Amino acid sequence: MAAQRVTMKDVAQAAGVTTAAVSYAISGKRPISDETRKRVEQAIKELGYTPNMAARTLSSAGNDSKLIGVVVPQTEGEGRLMFQNQFYSEILGSIELCARQRGYHVLISATDANESYLTLAKERNLDGIIVIGMYPDEFYQQMKKSQIPIVPIDSYCNDHYYHNVRIDDAYGSYLATKYVLENGHRDIAFFCGRLKDNGVMKKRLAGYRDALAEFGVELREELVFEGDIDYKDGIASANRLLDTRTKATAVVAAADILAIGAKKAFYERGVRVPEDISLMGFDDLEISQYLTPGLSTVRQQISTKGEKAVELLIRNIEEPELTKQELILPVTLVERGSRRQCAHVSNPCTRVSRPRPPYKLNVDNARVYMSIMK
Repeated sequence: MAAQRVTMKDVAQAAGVTTAAVSYAISGKRPISDETRKRVEQAIKELGYTPNMAARTLSSAGNDSKLIGVVVPQTEGEGRLMFQNQFYSEILGSIELCARQRGYHVLISATDANESYLTLAKERNLDGIIVIGMYPDEFYQQMKKSQIPIVPIDSYCNDHYYHNVRIDDAYGSYLATKYVLENGHRDIAFFCGRLKDNGVMKKRLAGYRDALAEFGVELREELVFEGDIDYKDGIASANRLLDTRTKATAVVAAADILAIGAKKAFYERGVRVPEDISLMGFDDLEISQYLTPGLSTVRQQISTKGEKAVELLIRNIEEPELTKQELILPVTLVERGSRRQCAHVSNPCTRVSRPRPPYKLNVDNARVYMSIMK
């Protein structure tokens, strides 16, 4: 039979004090007499009591918990953390490692746009918070009340209270679409997640639109397929494209996970990649290079994004008056075997004379990056 776990109440009884006194002795939150402290410490030693995480995080000098909270998006329908998407496992892995190397622990959780996470942040005495993804304005307004340093990742929140680490999502999607256009394709479908105002998917749709416009190609609404960012909706979007018999020689997916799902659907329907349809992704997940053929995609530095968020957050913890920073990391095109030249276009690189979209910001990415991290 397993030994019963020693509780704070057991320590209090052994020391002849209240549970509150035990809590104060562990946390240091309130002064207690030396005699009481010694009795509590002796009881802890004799009983082999291990304080829980909440108590341990309160015990360090200066009330620094050495605990960082990380907020992760939930799936649209099921409310689960989005760990099926390798993007999140990779970025969380880099956050945890970088934090641990600097003496911090990480608490991962999801949240809705209410005060529940704010309550958690106070109860756990979090030193700082990293928020991955875009949330409603109400969420950001609530989080400001905590007065805790916060670094969003992949957020286009315009509130100057927050730091930010992201990429230029519109430019990345522009690169992907432009690459397909330069290979002769004109009928290009776009698979994406939910198009929320000022969100990442809306930015990537804008990049797709701008590349089409540069080549004189009209954006056709029937070629835009919106859904959740998961394998199932990649499959569903590909099946919808085929079922409607909408003409398309290429697909630009706003996330690798959508492209991988689409590839499965095309295979099951007898549509060959790239012989019958070209396929582009976005993210460059590790699995993308191991597909057959390998997935052409836009690479963002996922691990670096997590690392820089931790570095910026800890810097703000140590320097509360730190000027708010926006760090924009570069994106690059990765060519693999999932695209081919569209044979029926005689001059695939012909463009109309249109002004280039205003993507100068991405040209300055390296400069922004270096100036922030000095």
